Amino acid sequence: MSSITDGAQTAYAARLSRKGVVLTTVAVIAAMFLASIDGTIVSTAMPTIVGDLHGISAYAWVFSGFLLAEIASIPVWGRLADMFGRKKIFLAGMSIFLLGSILCGTAQSMTALVLFRAVQGVGAGCVLPVAQTISADLYTMEQRAKIAALYSGVFALAAVLGPFLGGFLTDELSWRWVFYVNLPIGIVAIVLVAVVMVEPIQNRHRHNFDWAGVITLLGWTCLLIYALESGGRDEPWGSFPVVGAFAASAVLFVSFLLIERRAAEPMIPLDLFGIPALRASTVVTAFLGMSMFGVLSFIPLYGRTVLGLSATGAGQILIPLMLAMMIGSAGGARLVLRVGFRAVVTVGASAVVVGTFLLTRLTADSGQLELSLFLLVLGFGMGLIFMSTALAAQNSVALPQMGVATGLVNFTRQLGGAVGVALAASVMLTSLNERLTEAFGTTVDTNKVLAPTGRQPIPAGVRDTVADAFAGALHRSFWVACFVAIIGLACTVLMPRGAAAKLRDEARREASFDSVSPEGETYEITSSVA
Repeated sequence: MSSITDGAQTAYAARLSRKGVVLTTVAVIAAMFLASIDGTIVSTAMPTIVGDLHGISAYAWVFSGFLLAEIASIPVWGRLADMFGRKKIFLAGMSIFLLGSILCGTAQSMTALVLFRAVQGVGAGCVLPVAQTISADLYTMEQRAKIAALYSGVFALAAVLGPFLGGFLTDELSWRWVFYVNLPIGIVAIVLVAVVMVEPIQNRHRHNFDWAGVITLLGWTCLLIYALESGGRDEPWGSFPVVGAFAASAVLFVSFLLIERRAAEPMIPLDLFGIPALRASTVVTAFLGMSMFGVLSFIPLYGRTVLGLSATGAGQILIPLMLAMMIGSAGGARLVLRVGFRAVVTVGASAVVVGTFLLTRLTADSGQLELSLFLLVLGFGMGLIFMSTALAAQNSVALPQMGVATGLVNFTRQLGGAVGVALAASVMLTSLNERLTEAFGTTVDTNKVLAPTGRQPIPAGVRDTVADAFAGALHRSFWVACFVAIIGLACTVLMPRGAAAKLRDEARREASFDSVSPEGETYEITSSVA
């Protein structure tokens, strides 16, 4: 850590002791770990939860409710962190996340669990983006390239440890502990931030909070995610609830744009999309997030249905991808300093295209080793993309807009992911229904065939037929993901050319980094600002 903090410092880090920088970084790492491990640890426990609370029909909404609340709140938290300070907003978000964790652990029904997961999702929408913003305040771009390996290691550890920890807690204690386990780590992060962290933003004034922007933003995102998550699963795509949700989302989206153009302090300043590196980062991550999540949502199910793995084994099937992401993130951050954002983003997007194409080669006879090799290629590309676009977005703006820029990239990636999952699910389930109906000569309920209870395995007599049908259906979804990844690759031309340091310095000069910001805050700077 000492080698990272040596040399040039950001204005914020210059105000802190070395110990203060290290302890604040530890809090950031704890927050990132919690945000990363939640999905994998809960997924492993879900079969037991469903059996205990008797709510298979609400299974998907345990994840969808969390996702809906998280995505909708991400840009709001990012903007609040810029307006009211990182420290207060981080403490508020982490507190909500831990409150949601406690409530989830006490849930006595699936309905209550879904609602409490939504509360947890609201907090999660703050934890990762604001933690990333604090990191960007602490470290220069050159330092963040070095510390990227540490952050990537945290994500990889969460990916590897999550399934094991979830299985252990569920088997040895209770499924409720997969939520309670968040408390000690979260409390450590809260204490460190509350006691050690010094607020980066100084001399704040009273803001004109954009309530109309918040309401319309939450409205159109929640309705869009609801329609995407419900369509084809709970309701037909052409049903009134789904079509109505899409229509209402479109109306609220247009209203949101009009409100933001006129607001004194918009929730999402639309002029940010005039910054080439930030605009390119949001577009590229949206398409590649769509491709990535569309693939990842069905890989564990492929493991169970086609490869015949246990629930724990299926949860661990993504470990090669996560390890490759760690390598890609760590290496990509350093490559950015040498060859620039555009080259790294292009290489990463190319690897994602190759990885998704390789996945289209999978059949019912493919083995786990073959799948792991394909996932290594995909994961490496994703690591390059997500790290380089995050750095590009953060270094294209000055401190007053760091939070909203970080939130925008996370928001577009997650929103693209939600669209990708819905698209992949629609293609896969339609094809699977056709194939199973043709194989058995009657309509088959795919929800029962693929039910995640883990207690009633597919009968041996029809296992091969189901595996063939599922592999064929998934083949179509992988082609869709590959096509979307190609669009993302084409969009990399939007990323500006040039050295990363040059683009950062130009952005800071244009933002008048050493003056009073348009929102009235002042920022202490020193001669050591990189």
